[in-house]
Amino acid sequence: MHSSSLEICVSTGPHLLLVEDERSIRDPLARLLAKENFRVTAVENAAAAREKLSAGSFDLAVVDIMMPGEDGLSLTRFIRAQGGLPVILLTARTEDIDRIVGLEIGADDYLGKPFNPRELTARIRAVLRRTDPPETGAATSDGMRSYRFGAFMLDGPRRQLVRDDAQSEKLTEGEFRLLEAMVSRPGRVLSRDQLLDLTRHRSGEPFDRSIDNMVRRLRKRIETNPSLPELIQTVYGAGYVFTGSVERV
Repeated sequence: MHSSSLEICVSTGPHLLLVEDERSIRDPLARLLAKENFRVTAVENAAAAREKLSAGSFDLAVVDIMMPGEDGLSLTRFIRAQGGLPVILLTARTEDIDRIVGLEIGADDYLGKPFNPRELTARIRAVLRRTDPPETGAATSDGMRSYRFGAFMLDGPRRQLVRDDAQSEKLTEGEFRLLEAMVSRPGRVLSRDQLLDLTRHRSGEPFDRSIDNMVRRLRKRIETNPSLPELIQTVYGAGYVFTGSVERV
């Protein structure tokens, strides 16, 4: 089945995954949420949602229950099994059993169709306030781990980049998070939007709006020849990939 998606990344606010099979609802709602300073990725079915979840980082999912193929309840079970991503369910059904089942499998809120988009916006903000820890730190998969690559070690607990000669390279917090995001995912091409997600506080602003500028600064610190980088390589039209050999310490 052909699937389509709509990505609106005009904002650096919380990143929403909107899963709704009706395009007449999905696209206008995505644009409205973008005007409310959310970053929005909108898809039409659960299969496309799983693909986006595996490739990116989100702050909250808005999921329609009634969809062809895998329904929203099954998708919500999958999302909850993967971690703490908040979920708000949408449905045209009015039976209490749907609301109860949705909440029992881990949904954070439930809104029946038709709904006022402003109410959905308010509920999204309320769920984000409830589920956002006071200090989330970097949204990386490995938290405070350390990594060794080339002549360097990225010291997670101390948040430092240390050379083999024990000299420490000074990094800004944004640079540290960007390098941590890359070395924890070696060989994986990461888009600028994905790196933006991985280098900011969950509900805050990115430390540096220009990923490219931070990459240039990192190359000056870790590459033998920053003009011919061997560790952080550009994949034109796609983003960046860390190609060095990485060992978790």
